[in-house]
Amino acid sequence: MVDEGSPSSREQASAAEDVDVPPDATAMVDGAGVISRWSTGARFLLGWSEREALGRHAARLLADGPPSETLRGLAGLRRWNGSLALRHREGHRVTVPLVAHRGAPGAGEGGWLLVTALSGREPRPGDEDLVPWGFAQSPCATAIYDTDLRLRKINVRMEGVMGLPEDEVRGLLLPQIGGREEHLAVERALRGVLRGGRPHDLDITMRTGGESRVHPWRMVMVPLRDPEGRSIGASLTAHDTSEEHAARERLVVVNEASVRIGTSLDVTRTAEELTEVCVPRLADFITVDLLAPLDGQHPTARHLTLLRAAHRSIHDGVPEAVVHLGALEVYPERSPRVRALSEGRTIRCDDADEVSRCWSGESVSRAAIFRESGVHATLAVPLRARGTVLGVAVLVRHRRPEPFADDDVLVAEEIAARAAVCVDNARRYTREHEVALTLQRSLLPRALPRSAAVLTASRYQPATPHAGVGGAWFDVIPLSGARVALVVGDVVGHGVRASATMGQLRTAVRTLADLDLPPEELLTHLDDLVVRLSLDTDDTDDTDETHDTDETHDTDETHDTERADETGATCLYAVYDPISRRCALAGAGHPPPVLRLPDGTVTVWDMPLGPPLGLGGLPYEPVERELPENALLALGTDGLLEGRGRDLDTGLRTLCDVLGRPEADPGRSLDHLCDTVLGALLPQDGAQDDVALLFARTSTLDPSRVATWDVDPVPPSVAEMRKRVNERLTAWGFDEDTALTCELLSSEMVTNAICHAAPPIKLRLILDKALICEVFDASSTAPHLRRARSLDETGRGLMLVASLAQRWGSRYTTSGKTIWVEQPLPT
Repeated sequence: MVDEGSPSSREQASAAEDVDVPPDATAMVDGAGVISRWSTGARFLLGWSEREALGRHAARLLADGPPSETLRGLAGLRRWNGSLALRHREGHRVTVPLVAHRGAPGAGEGGWLLVTALSGREPRPGDEDLVPWGFAQSPCATAIYDTDLRLRKINVRMEGVMGLPEDEVRGLLLPQIGGREEHLAVERALRGVLRGGRPHDLDITMRTGGESRVHPWRMVMVPLRDPEGRSIGASLTAHDTSEEHAARERLVVVNEASVRIGTSLDVTRTAEELTEVCVPRLADFITVDLLAPLDGQHPTARHLTLLRAAHRSIHDGVPEAVVHLGALEVYPERSPRVRALSEGRTIRCDDADEVSRCWSGESVSRAAIFRESGVHATLAVPLRARGTVLGVAVLVRHRRPEPFADDDVLVAEEIAARAAVCVDNARRYTREHEVALTLQRSLLPRALPRSAAVLTASRYQPATPHAGVGGAWFDVIPLSGARVALVVGDVVGHGVRASATMGQLRTAVRTLADLDLPPEELLTHLDDLVVRLSLDTDDTDDTDETHDTDETHDTDETHDTERADETGATCLYAVYDPISRRCALAGAGHPPPVLRLPDGTVTVWDMPLGPPLGLGGLPYEPVERELPENALLALGTDGLLEGRGRDLDTGLRTLCDVLGRPEADPGRSLDHLCDTVLGALLPQDGAQDDVALLFARTSTLDPSRVATWDVDPVPPSVAEMRKRVNERLTAWGFDEDTALTCELLSSEMVTNAICHAAPPIKLRLILDKALICEVFDASSTAPHLRRARSLDETGRGLMLVASLAQRWGSRYTTSGKTIWVEQPLPT
């Protein structure tokens, strides 16, 4: 305000009413405090012309120097206001109310805009009319109540909300005007405002007298007081928050979709989750149809066959649905579903007539149901992911009176896009799971070989589809000398890669087993192979990452069930000899076997587990034990023994408990025992990792079916051995041709041992599924098969053995080696 004590100030105040006086005075001060702009009003206020003011430091205009605390307070402000005493050009003080803005347009970041009003401060004739006009014409619906909460005044907007003129409702209570339960709640809130004397906001959903539908309102209630502070009533302003509420609902739907859609890798469940998110928040009825996996079907075809994956309604039983879940339906070219798929955009119908025109060509029954249900708005939204059209979602409104707004369409498309990615992920995973499972089953033995050494039974059970197919395997490998190898292993990871790696390891184990390597050596070779596979995998992954597109990265990051940082595996390898009844085994990070003796004693085989395969360079320690006949060995993977809330030790104890039951007694079915173990150890909803289980019940070879002789390392011993072989084969009932062949094979092997090996030498015959002849010696030199030249006197023995025997080979022991041949039994 102007200082009324100054004559010049009174003159200015009087002159301020003159129409030629500028309405305000403004000036700009730069960051250095120098005046950079000076208005005509500023010249009128302080008498300085623009030429005189520009470039002058603003502090020189102050009548008094500003207090230091004021200057300190300006440092962090964007705006300042207050009264300031300025010095007029003629020397007198002028006190004015001032508003200052830092960084205003034109002032620069460090500058200030200073402004004060010169006219319009005093009330003018007609100003008192602005208050009632402003109240009456305000766009906010406002009502005023007295202390008894009886209506005294409402504006035009509130008349429209109430649906009643002011003259007819003045003096009534709010519940008497509205007549609904919600109006009682508003009146209670108003009474609290009068009693507490503080403003209050109330959010409520209701239908007012002037509205045709229920929607949200925000009631702003303020107490009214006279100049003495006495309560004289309350003011209520009603704001229609339908748009804000709808926007929040859309955000809730989008957020819920991000959380609820895609919780599983099941296509049908993903479609159901889409319907659960949309009904009832976005639509009253929804269907989700996916392109049926039919050969030659393309989204731009004239007719498309779609599979009903899911539908949902606000009504029980989904009466709006014409197609049953899981059924196929053919849709014509101009139907909204086919148009949405072929054109790749949302097809929208905004009123009942348009709905009738669009949907009548698709199905007569569907059009009739839409008419009976009062459908007035539909959306057909295509489901697209990674450039592929997967299906279409149709959203329908028949209970909600409002059509789909533009924002509703955007939300529906956002949700559909997310659902489409999840459906595509589920389809890809399903295909990969089927491929991995097929590969896994093709690599596992279809039937275990029959052996005189052990009676076997096995089970393989893949993990739940969500967990993915793993790399567990088992095998039973016949070895020379009527022995048998028992193998159980598990590859780290899941998916096709794990299954393929499992196949490589199983093949490698069979190859190494043919070399008759002891368990610890076999695992060492297998460890080297896994290390090489890991290096090859890393090289392949680096190459793939170099050439991946952004879209490929998105797919891999979403559901990469194959890729792992490295290749690793565990394995347990055991060799059982039914003649010596000894079992030698070694483990590579694999759970130990459980042993049940014929007397019912069950124990976990105490053995060093060894490092997992793939670490490289670490040794494996074997253990060996003599087993009685009808001992039962149980070999399993960690998917069997470990699970939700159960560690390895608990799983081993449970397996021991099951093997202690009568079902595991000799003579009982091993197949039935397999099912019993799986039922006891696996959860009802399936294992989280694939499971391999192998049972082996030991047998011993009757001593009458084995003949062993010590060989004197001199040439005449060859004839002696031929004679003994002939006598034993005759006792076993072999014909002359079989005996002659066996005599020839044994004499060649004994001769070779006498000539090229070191004593002691032994000859052994075994009658098993084949006639086996073995020669033991103390030499570690392996025989080599070669073709003798016409003048050579040696080199034909092994060639003769190879041509007459069904199989032949050699194996090494700690004291030497064994050369063996197998001859088929006569039919």
